[in-house]
Amino acid sequence: MSKILVIEDESAIRRVLVKILSEENDTYLVEEAVDGLVGVEKIKNDDYDLVLCDIKMPKMDGVEVLEAVKKIKPETPIVMISGHGDLDTAVNTMRLGAYDYISKPPDLNRLLNTVRNALDRKELVVENKILKRKVSKKYEMIGESKPIVQIKEIIDKVAPTDARVLITGPNGTGKELVAHWLHEKSARAKGNLIEVNCAAIPSELIESELFGHVKGAFTSANKDRAGKFEAANGGTIFLDEIGDMSLSAQAKVLRALQENKIQRVGSDKDIKVDVRVIAATNKNLKKEIADGKFREDLYHRLAVILIKVPALNDRRDDIPMLVKHFSMKIADEQGTTQKDFSNQALKLLQEYDWTGNIRELRNVVERLIILGGREVSEEDVKLFASK
Repeated sequence: MSKILVIEDESAIRRVLVKILSEENDTYLVEEAVDGLVGVEKIKNDDYDLVLCDIKMPKMDGVEVLEAVKKIKPETPIVMISGHGDLDTAVNTMRLGAYDYISKPPDLNRLLNTVRNALDRKELVVENKILKRKVSKKYEMIGESKPIVQIKEIIDKVAPTDARVLITGPNGTGKELVAHWLHEKSARAKGNLIEVNCAAIPSELIESELFGHVKGAFTSANKDRAGKFEAANGGTIFLDEIGDMSLSAQAKVLRALQENKIQRVGSDKDIKVDVRVIAATNKNLKKEIADGKFREDLYHRLAVILIKVPALNDRRDDIPMLVKHFSMKIADEQGTTQKDFSNQALKLLQEYDWTGNIRELRNVVERLIILGGREVSEEDVKLFASK
């Protein structure tokens, strides 16, 4: 049921609005407030799916109500009710965050359409928040060891800036988690995070993948196509395994970073892009530079901030917490009951040599949950977690 609050000091108009909305849809629960002060107090103490608010009122006018609500319940859509002389003010309230405005006396169709659209938008905002929480949970960084705490502190400092970040570390350590958190904690979080696995794309296609192409640029180019940099415009591009990128593509990425513009393959037309670049690699790029496989100037452009993700063997204190996290996640995915691990089992897992890092640990936990006893024991670990 949608809950609507009508804030209007003229009792006749307030009654009309309440009557129209209540009779139109029996899923609307409509409440009243006789002025702005009462309305704001109600909003503080309750959740409303929509607020209709008059502009000219004693004690607290509609603009003041709008500003107050945007501070205390920013996701609540507000539709302003404007008198004949309030039109300019009504338009201005939309710049301040109002969803829309309706004029007095209210036109029935206009009122009902505006209410329906505003409620639909609120529902979409809620769904997006839930989805955002799911995304955040998917990329949650688990651990309280010193190296992980330091990485989290760096992320908190760096994320709000547009500084480029180079993430290094062995395979399976969770470099992509760092990239996701840098994006989600940034001012670009509402924009796209576009991921490109440079190692998975053939060298002859990487430039087209990154920068797009025009029709006829090569044999299979049947139409114009935008690349990943354009898709990430206003957001973030994550270049994973950048150490595997061809020297030709590196040169074009360098130009994109220097000039904030790209050219599609087969075109000489510049396209402006506003993209934050985060890169990751498991390679020693300084050695790659010495071997002539990576551009030194590109390295210095990318490595404004360096974040080194430790191997699991260097953060063994986090293993019990990771095991519990994976156990809960796997149980949720498979629709089964979560299994506990005995202290001896956890101690043994902490002693293993984790060459595959966190990715390997997750696989071992899944195997132990499937094959182990009701509580995973030390014996289960010896039997089923062996290399």
